[in-house]
Amino acid sequence: MKLSLSVTNYSWPGSLTPSLVDAATQADEGGLDTLWVADHLLQVDPFAPPGDTEMLEAYTTLGFLAARTSRIRLGTMVTGVTFRPSSLLVKAVTTLDVLSNGRAWLGVGTGHAEGEATEMGLPFPPTSERFEYLESTVRTALSMWKESSPAPASQPHPPLLIAGMGEKKTLRMVAEYAQACNLPDIPDGGETVRRKLEVLEGHCERLGRPFDAIDKTLSTRLDLGESVQSFVDRCAVAAELGMTHMVVITMGAWSPAGIDTLAKAAPEVAKL
Repeated sequence: MKLSLSVTNYSWPGSLTPSLVDAATQADEGGLDTLWVADHLLQVDPFAPPGDTEMLEAYTTLGFLAARTSRIRLGTMVTGVTFRPSSLLVKAVTTLDVLSNGRAWLGVGTGHAEGEATEMGLPFPPTSERFEYLESTVRTALSMWKESSPAPASQPHPPLLIAGMGEKKTLRMVAEYAQACNLPDIPDGGETVRRKLEVLEGHCERLGRPFDAIDKTLSTRLDLGESVQSFVDRCAVAAELGMTHMVVITMGAWSPAGIDTLAKAAPEVAKL
């Protein structure tokens, strides 16, 4: 099982830039698989204090962090596809992949932050149109990666993650196009995860796609003060459900202690 860190909040008590660099460097040196960032223009973290508005543009941030890390992969969890023209989005990810020596992901979804879109003057069409745009964006990416100049450093292209739980459309697109899915860690004894993976496996069977070829990521939260063993135990439960990759957020901005917990857990999680 892989273990990754997701940055959703930039509200460190000190200066933002050195704190962000320190967090990325610690995650990189700690053996974590991927550093994900939220792709929002406004702070939407529900755990942020009122009036706390720090939020960085995602791809500028990832490019900045690519120059300050050496091995950790880099991606958004995830980009709402209507916020950028698809060709511009794919070019940004390809550029990140080239300049990071093949460490970029393309993480996409239909998006959910209608209030953010309205406030920032961005498009947010009806759900059915956003699903159409999601599939169109994925096809644009696959087409551009065959013809782009420069070509992506990742071969055959940056891995594609499609987030969401929709059984008829989203999970079908995962089975057809993606290298990874993303599900939320819902506290229901694993019922939702089991159901969604069964649906995904069914789509894979119908499309002739190996189910094991898809990285099943689960977004979860590290509680403040949670022990390494407690976290490893939770990962073991997720692995038994069929998940292969834990994507971890925390309340507020990441602390060195929180990242250290993940780094210490990583060798045990890798055995699951």
